Amino acid sequence: MLILQKSIKAMKTKELIEEISSLPVDERAMVVDSILRTLNPTDATIDKKWGEIAKKRLKELQSGDVKPIPGEEVFKKISDRFSS
Repeated sequence: MLILQKSIKAMKTKELIEEISSLPVDERAMVVDSILRTLNPTDATIDKKWGEIAKKRLKELQSGDVKPIPGEEVFKKISDRFSS
């Protein structure tokens, strides 16, 4: 990654894409995440609210107040709804 950082200014877009494509998956994911954050900066208020919602939902699952639905079932219902 250090080589990439030092030579990034001298690279053309195509060369940069080729270099990034050669990185291991986890490093490519970090690059993508970094680029996306420049396009959509995080909002601490929104992140906090999402955290609160996630904690509430986890408590609901753990207490048994709500029943989890397997993803396959959810996707089948969606597929059935749109294929009719």
